[in-house]
Amino acid sequence: MEQAPQPRNMIENSMFEEEPDVVDLAKESPSYPIDTDDVVYEPRSSRLLVRGLGENDLDEDEEDYESSARLLGMSFMNRSSNQRSAASSYIRQHYSGSCSMPSTKTMVVGVVVLVLVASMLMVLYFLLGCNFTTAGCQKTNSTMDSIYPNSTNGELFPWADLRLPCSVHPVHYNITLHPDLTIMTFQGSVSILVQVLNETKNIVLHSSDMNIIKATFDGKEVHFLEYKPWQQIAFKFPEDLKKGQYVLNITYTANLSSSYDGFYNSSYVDTNGIKRVLAATQFEPLAARKAFPCFDEPAFKSTFTIKMTRESKYISLSNMPKVITTDLKNGLEEDEFEKSVNMSTYLVAFIVADFISVSKNVSKTKVSVYAVPDKKEQVQYALDTACKLLEFYNSFFKNEYPLSKLDLVAIPDFLAGAMENWGLITFRETTLLVGSNSSAIDKQLVTSVIAHELAHQWFGNLVTMQWWNDLWLNEGFATYMQYISIESVFPGLDIFLNVRFKALAKDALNSSHPVSTVVSTPEQVEEMFDSVSYEKGASILLMLNATLTDGEFQKGVTQYLQKYKLSNTKSENLWNSLSQVRTIFNKQNLSVSEMMNTWTVHKGFPLVTVKRSGTQVTLTQEHFLLNAENSTDDSSLWHIPLTYVSDKCSVLTTLKLPDQVKWLKFNVRSDGFYIVHYDEEGWKDLIGALKEDMNVLSCKDRAALINNIFALSRSGKVSFRQVLNLMDYIRNENETAPVTEALFQLGQIYRLLDKRSELDLASRMTVSDHFGSLMENQSWDLETSVSKMTLRSALLEMACSLNIRNCTTQAKHLFDQWFTSNKTSQIPSDLMRTVFKVAAQTDEGWGKLLDMYKHSINDPEKHKTLEALASTQDVWKIIWILQKSLDGSEIQTQEFPLVINTICKSFAGYLYAWDFVKENWDKITQKFSVGSFAIQSIIMSATSQFSTKTHLVEAQNFFSSLGTKGSQMRIVQEAIETIKLNMRWMENNLNTLQSWL
Repeated sequence: MEQAPQPRNMIENSMFEEEPDVVDLAKESPSYPIDTDDVVYEPRSSRLLVRGLGENDLDEDEEDYESSARLLGMSFMNRSSNQRSAASSYIRQHYSGSCSMPSTKTMVVGVVVLVLVASMLMVLYFLLGCNFTTAGCQKTNSTMDSIYPNSTNGELFPWADLRLPCSVHPVHYNITLHPDLTIMTFQGSVSILVQVLNETKNIVLHSSDMNIIKATFDGKEVHFLEYKPWQQIAFKFPEDLKKGQYVLNITYTANLSSSYDGFYNSSYVDTNGIKRVLAATQFEPLAARKAFPCFDEPAFKSTFTIKMTRESKYISLSNMPKVITTDLKNGLEEDEFEKSVNMSTYLVAFIVADFISVSKNVSKTKVSVYAVPDKKEQVQYALDTACKLLEFYNSFFKNEYPLSKLDLVAIPDFLAGAMENWGLITFRETTLLVGSNSSAIDKQLVTSVIAHELAHQWFGNLVTMQWWNDLWLNEGFATYMQYISIESVFPGLDIFLNVRFKALAKDALNSSHPVSTVVSTPEQVEEMFDSVSYEKGASILLMLNATLTDGEFQKGVTQYLQKYKLSNTKSENLWNSLSQVRTIFNKQNLSVSEMMNTWTVHKGFPLVTVKRSGTQVTLTQEHFLLNAENSTDDSSLWHIPLTYVSDKCSVLTTLKLPDQVKWLKFNVRSDGFYIVHYDEEGWKDLIGALKEDMNVLSCKDRAALINNIFALSRSGKVSFRQVLNLMDYIRNENETAPVTEALFQLGQIYRLLDKRSELDLASRMTVSDHFGSLMENQSWDLETSVSKMTLRSALLEMACSLNIRNCTTQAKHLFDQWFTSNKTSQIPSDLMRTVFKVAAQTDEGWGKLLDMYKHSINDPEKHKTLEALASTQDVWKIIWILQKSLDGSEIQTQEFPLVINTICKSFAGYLYAWDFVKENWDKITQKFSVGSFAIQSIIMSATSQFSTKTHLVEAQNFFSSLGTKGSQMRIVQEAIETIKLNMRWMENNLNTLQSWL
């Protein structure tokens, strides 16, 4: 079973119960049991925030009492004195003794050499147009600090940094636009009121792919320079501009973008077969500069007034409510929108289209959902959901949504899952529209995306990260809040556990990165939109909330929003706000910042190893890596808020256990972002307890054990036989979380074996030993429980993919019955993808599905149909669907990453997909930005199931041939690392599996 890929601005649990204060173990390891009178009792589970020490040597009589405080949490100490020395400051060496003065001849020769060298450098620079640059902070450059690049006309460009200087800030933009949807161009003018903060001769801002016709500064025409590689333009002045406010006017023309960013053209075919066109925007992260010249960095917040000229048959939308519409004659009208609140350029948005809408009022806000006219019956669920969530957020944040309107718009051709433009949120149709036959799982997706984007109206819009290195402040918080809100407003939709597992898998690689990391180039900015910023960011917030008590997390967040609203922040600002509330950290002389920096400024997460000797438990931590041999990380330690549960209802919050404790399980509910390894007896006791009565652990804890042991096996810390020993219990498992996690983990191995032509071995390992009876007992009837639907769809999709006869027979029967009845005989929506995939394996079924795909207006159904079409084993069909999804002729190009992902799951298609990616790389990167979420998905889909030396070398050679922009992408390093891990797993386990099974 595949964990569903998340749209970019997605989401991918509970409102936490009050728990006792965390006990702080001393910095020095205690050599005696903690007195029972000094500890806090807690029913069922216990929690301790453990502060750890560096690896200092112990006396022989101390070694027996080494406690968890030694290595478990809370120290940045390096593990050896050598490492500490290496990290210390450099000391300049001074040499004693005398030296003779150089002779006059020597001095003259030296001066001549220096003059010659300087002359050569000047010739190289001025005659050859040298483009060398030096990085630096955003201050006014001087020729002593930087060598400026050449602008397009050959003049020196007066700035030498990817980041804009801070001497000039925008105050307000007046933007006028006139898109022509017939020839797909637009005319624009922008008037920017700027504030000169420091005297300067230059104003530098962003502009990309524009034809600038005229520019004036305070009413006088001015000359401008352009440096295209950095998408910057500059205005040079003969004298320093004094501090104060000025007006910069720019008139320009441009083409509507043919990709998915900037101000781009989109189209769809309506139910009458007529092609309809529209124009929409997607500015995050760096594309507002493609629609209007601007200071396109998040810290340059400003207000905006937008005017849009359109044909009268269309409507236009923007962030703010419309003020007035003026008839310009000749079939044209101009809409003017209210002045906006202070916001970043990437949140500006506008749309010109033929849409319908429904609306409802929530408090002081009019909430509306827009879609194409053919889909007017599919908008009501989104409207009701958005209203409920808006009410929840208004209450939770104690800061009401500040705008008078909130629009949610389904765009027919949209790459991201959704985009949180302030007051004008844009969505893929599949993430906003819900048809009459949509299942609860379809509604869960829509609910999750809406919850995520509404959370952004506070985290990201009201308070914005200062620079993209702290993107997690936007995306991690929005991801976390989406699950908090869903749990409260829509109980029963808990899917946060898989999110944490996804983040752990990514962060266990050397190619991972810190949550907050340095970024400068556009490609690096794009790469920040990944599982670390989203899912890991959300996971560490969950861990922090679980550590705090008495609603302190919510209080701290409220203070943070109130203090920094309409401005920009760094991670430290959030930690400071949370430190203002009375917390457990105050009692233990530990700041929130001190704890959380260990999770945000270092990549990866800890492995906690538990060793038990009688009643004494020893705990150590280390950086967990799937391949520790090539580790590039240092030996820093994490501050870990530990939790554990045992077979006794009351367990002392110490690591000196009562004699009668049989087993011990750490990281209760998997709230902490770490994994746990036990000694041989520890694993044996846990596995034995599960086999005797699996309900001794919650379903989340059982799922976490499965996740952890598979990761430990991949890293080589436990054998695969140990994994199968744990999996023995799952024959009795019927809860969704552990079963779907087991299916996901075994599914990864299944696909690796499949690509090595070991299909029989894979199917025996996956089905007959673990899930056979559970699969056979699944119903094909309509189901209402989200949890049961998730479970059975995972099981039956796996069963049908293995060609289990009763599964494929039933799927074929349902499809034939549904098709011949003209869709009146309903297929349960959660089983539709499985049924369609079975049907797609015949020529007749594939043809019927293709016809359905072309004419369907039900987006969840259409999405599942496309996945089925891409699952074909027919080579010619595979080649056809690859070509059509890239050129956009019959399948929208936005679906290309999904097509690649689906095709690569099958043995028949994965090599064709890889060859197609290599041969069409230039076309692919014209459609999708280098480093973007789409490119990340394409690369990992095409390579993640390679496990041979031949494929490793082939991938290395291909990515090396792309030059620096391709080969240096973080996702390329992740792909190469994944292939090596697959190779190692096969080397270690294939022969063993063959002998066992």
